[in-house]
Amino acid sequence: MSIGRIIAGREQEIVSCTAKDSVRKAAELLAEKRIGAMPVMDGSQVAGIFSERDLLHCVAKHGGAALDLAVGEVMTAPAITIGRNEDALSAMALMTRRRIRHLPVVEGGRLVAFVSIGDLVKHRIEQIEAEAEAMREYITTA
Repeated sequence: MSIGRIIAGREQEIVSCTAKDSVRKAAELLAEKRIGAMPVMDGSQVAGIFSERDLLHCVAKHGGAALDLAVGEVMTAPAITIGRNEDALSAMALMTRRRIRHLPVVEGGRLVAFVSIGDLVKHRIEQIEAEAEAMREYITTA
């Protein structure tokens, strides 16, 4: 199944920040929205990703002064992105291989969705459960 089918019909507010925003502002946004990462935008383009890991690393390195840095100084860049037509299992493999938990979905250079490993695992579990149910149904009718 493609990423496009997973995100189809999804009403998703994509929380984002800019590279010029302060780490403090971005951290407050992560906490307020109870999310682990967000795309860093440069207009309609994804410039990078700011995550809890980025926050942790910059605080460990700079102490309290890290909160006054610009997100652009500490974000993960360039962002690894995928397209709508990417297979969900391929996306999961990419996330596992690169040790990341979030992927911007980009179409024509524009951000259209932001998926997490949790989104893909949930989809995979639903798929496996549907296959198991189909097998049970087949066995009981055979």
